Amino acid sequence: MADIIKIGTRGSRLALWQANWVKSALGERYPSFSFEIVIIKTKGDKILDVPLAKIGGKGLFVKEIEDSLLDGRIDIAVHSMKDMPAEIPDGLCIGAIPLRETPNDVMISRKGTLLSELSPGACIGTSSLRRSSQLRHSRPDIVILPLRGNLDTRIKKLETEKMDAVIVAAAGVKRLGFESRITEYLDENLMLPAVGQGALCLETRENDPEIGPMVSCLDHRETRLVVMGERAFLNRLEGGCQVPIAAHGKIADNTFTLCGLVAGIDGKIMIRETLSGPETASERIGIELADRLLSMGAKDILEKLKADADENNER
Repeated sequence: MADIIKIGTRGSRLALWQANWVKSALGERYPSFSFEIVIIKTKGDKILDVPLAKIGGKGLFVKEIEDSLLDGRIDIAVHSMKDMPAEIPDGLCIGAIPLRETPNDVMISRKGTLLSELSPGACIGTSSLRRSSQLRHSRPDIVILPLRGNLDTRIKKLETEKMDAVIVAAAGVKRLGFESRITEYLDENLMLPAVGQGALCLETRENDPEIGPMVSCLDHRETRLVVMGERAFLNRLEGGCQVPIAAHGKIADNTFTLCGLVAGIDGKIMIRETLSGPETASERIGIELADRLLSMGAKDILEKLKADADENNER
């Protein structure tokens, strides 16, 4: 094994925080090795003026990093798990999923106003179809404004773009030390999180005899079981950024409980269900829950969204 282990990441402030956390954690366990951060610019970082759903979705933030992992330019890739597409490229694997941070979404409002207190016509910033559809379901009187950029940029736009509030992930806000800015943690009955939100993904080459065992020390068993159940749900629905899909799993008393939803873009139709079973069967439960939602009408929603996306791409 090389004396210098290279950790690949995006260059945003949050991505660098995550990569440096991994670097520090591994450095403590393996002091005889040096760990180096390698910044890789992804397509998603370069295109900031178009909603993700219109330019290909979540894979935009990982492809170039995965290419670097496959060709040996880096040894470990650090991603936000919610950015990971449902399918992992051949030759790569999820080497570790560390302990998850708070998975919920939060609202940061300009005047400290709660979501329920915002006046009709108030403007909330988000470019997430998952967030906007759930917002429209609960507050159809709210105006949704597009909001792209790194987390710190999005929070700054609250002032510069004259928005009343923005919706972002709690995990990133906490990791960057902006927790005091949080107005409200959104209950998952109102805003179900994205699959894998709050968790990190340490991606490695498959069957790497040296790096694999090294990163495995950061794997958190319960977090992995929960996140893999959520990802099985997403994979079964063949979902990405182009579709309002959400899921959040929990383990209590050896039981895995998964809540999932599929919604229409306008939030008028929302199909939501919960399923429980043994914690060791989280992936099977994820698949079963997806099948249940499909039979409840999610299939029609997904087919319509796909047809609309194909039509837009042809224009």
